[in-house]
Amino acid sequence: MQKLIDTTKSIFQEKQTLPFAVYRSVKEQRMVNVPIIKPLLIFILSGNKKLGMEETEINCPSGSFVFLSNMPNISMRNIPSDQAYYALLIEFEYSDFDCLEHREFSANTHFQGEIAPRLEYTLQQFVEWAAFSPAEMWHIRRQEILLALASLGYKQVGSVMKPPTLTHEVHTIINANLSHDIDAATISSMLAMSESTLRRKLSAEGISFQVIKDRAKLGYGLHLVQTSNKPIGLIAEQCGYISQSRFTDKFKQLFNITPTALRKTIMSKSGK
Repeated sequence: MQKLIDTTKSIFQEKQTLPFAVYRSVKEQRMVNVPIIKPLLIFILSGNKKLGMEETEINCPSGSFVFLSNMPNISMRNIPSDQAYYALLIEFEYSDFDCLEHREFSANTHFQGEIAPRLEYTLQQFVEWAAFSPAEMWHIRRQEILLALASLGYKQVGSVMKPPTLTHEVHTIINANLSHDIDAATISSMLAMSESTLRRKLSAEGISFQVIKDRAKLGYGLHLVQTSNKPIGLIAEQCGYISQSRFTDKFKQLFNITPTALRKTIMSKSGK
């Protein structure tokens, strides 16, 4: 795994836009209500990851992966061991799954496995290729990972993607317009429905427009805190918050930790 860790560190430091993210920490991280809007594949390269609540906790040791379906939110613990916690995360688009022959929708929200040598080699290629590939081609290598999992016997990969809901559509639109304070009226117009219909349909899915908006903005803030060394004030601004204190309050309310406290658990960009 060390070669993969070294390669991701090198590339992640050089490029800001990549088809994967790296989360790392030298102290334990505890977060609740982490939104998973699109299918997310997490490779734990060192340390340990625990997902869910204590009564339904999923344990993900070093050298394993967990593939999460798109779900409202989940609790996470990132735990360093004798080495720092280090994980590689890949978010998938719904269209990526078109490459699979057998696709079934099930009630399962995840599946796990070991990072076998063939899968590790596929990941190594994915990471190295990301250093020079254009964004328009990222889906090709994501599909290679899906096919590699299927060839290793993980047939669940065909059912990990749940049908996108209106909630997912709204979240995607907001996420693409984080620099603007996009409102429900604008989004309802983009979706060719009235604002009242939009709110009614979201209510039927058990959520409100404001909750989706907060999750989209704060989810991006969580990503920036974890993957960059940008000042918290700048992150707040990029997430659409005029006030850093307002961003901090909302962040703490959702994830049960402040951006500053979370940042303190993370190693420096140099890995020291």
